[in-house]
Amino acid sequence: MLLNFVDSLSRRVEAVLAANQRHVEPFGLGMGCQLIYESIQRKMSRFKRAGNVDSLAGFRTPKPEAAVPYGLLRAARKSGQLNLSGRGLTEVPQNVYRLNVDESAEAQENVSFGGSDCWWEQTNLTKLLLSSNQLTQMSEDIKLLPALTILDLHDNQLSSLPSALGELQELLQLRLSHNKLSSLPTEVCSLNNLRSLTLQQNLLETVPEEIGELGNLTELDLSNNLLKRLPSSVGRLSALQKVSLCHNKLSSLPDSLGQLANVKLLDCSHNELTDVPVSLAGMLALEQLYLRHNKLRRLPQLPAPSLREVFAGNNRLELLEAEQLSCLSAVTLLELRDNKIRNLPEELTLLLTLTRLDLTNNDISTSLPASLSLLPNLKVLLLEGNPLRGIRRELLTKGTGDLLKYLRGRIKEEAEEAAEPTAMTLPSEGLVNTHNIKTLKTLEYSNKQAASVPDQVFDAADHQAITSINFSRNQLTAFPLRLLELRSSLSDINLGFNRLSCCSADICSLQQLTHIDLRNNQLTDLPSEMKNLSKLRCIVLNYNRFNSFPEALYQIVSLETVMLGNNQVGGVDPSRLMQLLSLSTLDLSNNDLLSVPPELGLCTSLRCLSLEGNPFRTPRAAIVAKGTDAVLEYLRSRIPT
Repeated sequence: MLLNFVDSLSRRVEAVLAANQRHVEPFGLGMGCQLIYESIQRKMSRFKRAGNVDSLAGFRTPKPEAAVPYGLLRAARKSGQLNLSGRGLTEVPQNVYRLNVDESAEAQENVSFGGSDCWWEQTNLTKLLLSSNQLTQMSEDIKLLPALTILDLHDNQLSSLPSALGELQELLQLRLSHNKLSSLPTEVCSLNNLRSLTLQQNLLETVPEEIGELGNLTELDLSNNLLKRLPSSVGRLSALQKVSLCHNKLSSLPDSLGQLANVKLLDCSHNELTDVPVSLAGMLALEQLYLRHNKLRRLPQLPAPSLREVFAGNNRLELLEAEQLSCLSAVTLLELRDNKIRNLPEELTLLLTLTRLDLTNNDISTSLPASLSLLPNLKVLLLEGNPLRGIRRELLTKGTGDLLKYLRGRIKEEAEEAAEPTAMTLPSEGLVNTHNIKTLKTLEYSNKQAASVPDQVFDAADHQAITSINFSRNQLTAFPLRLLELRSSLSDINLGFNRLSCCSADICSLQQLTHIDLRNNQLTDLPSEMKNLSKLRCIVLNYNRFNSFPEALYQIVSLETVMLGNNQVGGVDPSRLMQLLSLSTLDLSNNDLLSVPPELGLCTSLRCLSLEGNPFRTPRAAIVAKGTDAVLEYLRSRIPT
């Protein structure tokens, strides 16, 4: 206080001296004032040297730090993206809402902001990330950001939403998961361009009827809520491809759900369903159906031509009926564990594409149909926890291979008993199972440790439309050229467990191939011509010597499953993987990945991503252990904005 007073007095004296110098000299006062002034200056200098202290420091109110740094806002004006995730915000600062509004006023006052801050280079905010904060409400001022295409509010404390959300007509993605929402404002249903709406982990009890107006929606996630029913208007969401309704209290599904002809994935697990409407047969694009943990007593009869995976474990199923099984002509995975199934019908052998059958913990006590061993693609058969008679317990624990071998032995015994003593066998028939060739269109010559496939094997298949061959577990070092004779019909080829060091381009002549198994060989690359296999859906390359993701696979847009585990792959290109729109399973476990590109999280078609056993540090093992959804969500959160 004293320092300020002295400073003020000094300035006053100095002003008097300057203004009145000519008037005070005649009266003899000039020298006196000059001496007083010099004395005050000396006092001032001593005060300043004493510590240069702000005498009002204790009385001033410190300026609060901005919740959003100015530099971040300035960058957002240029990029159109603002990431405020994980900042502990309890409310959205007003300058965020007004980010584009105030810019115009600022530009009017100042033609140039100096340096790189040119107003003409600024853009509207299109992406706003506010996840993992403590937000309890959003202001109606959100309407001041009409150019938003992505709004991420997941993992907050929101209990309501502003009606102004309906004015964000450019919005493509609205992420509202992990909040406390008990209702959804009808204004959200007016977002005509919305593609993705995620509402999992909230407190929703109902969904507005107006939701049917979201005609461009491709993803709808309502899982982990309190829903007891769905409005019939969901049947109007004709663009939907992925629907998640798991972990609710649904006791039935609306018949209109069958109108969703583009849905590929439907997850209704962990509800209270006692039946599935017959109308679901209209979901012609359905590939994955999850019905786990419900109260179903019968398997739904769904003649969906694209259905690949059915998960119906933990229900109350007692019987498998022929009509139900005959509809599953394209199924590769059938999970029926933890039910009350008592026996297995012979019609199971109609599932020629089946690779995995899980019957764990059922009530199967009768002997297994030996014809199960004739399923050409069956790799995994799980039967633990059943009171089976006639099969030793240790045989069940040895694994699928030994069990199927046992069942094939039973078929052989039955055939020998039924054979007439005078029956003659052709030389070619002694090498192969002619029954499989004629009825299942399968040609098998496996477990022979042979360096080549005898001509007699191919001769036995002459004039037969063979669809599947199995030459696994031999010593083959080259592609059997006579396979080209089967090019018109062959769709499945198994050359696993051989000694192939290169994959011949001849395989690319088999244009009908949908499944290739080349596991446990010595391959380092695939021929570029393989990109022409336009029908290929699955390729198995585990336990080879690949050190990079095969270039040809990036160009096969029909691929649904790529198994590359236990190689030396050092990296993948996520931008090219994203072009494989049908890719649902990707196994990269036990490779040499030092890092996982965050953009891999944008491969939204992935349902199963295996990354364990790689030397990368992030994502951490705890996140990888949580499964594919957790890994993809983590990777998306790491994408730089």
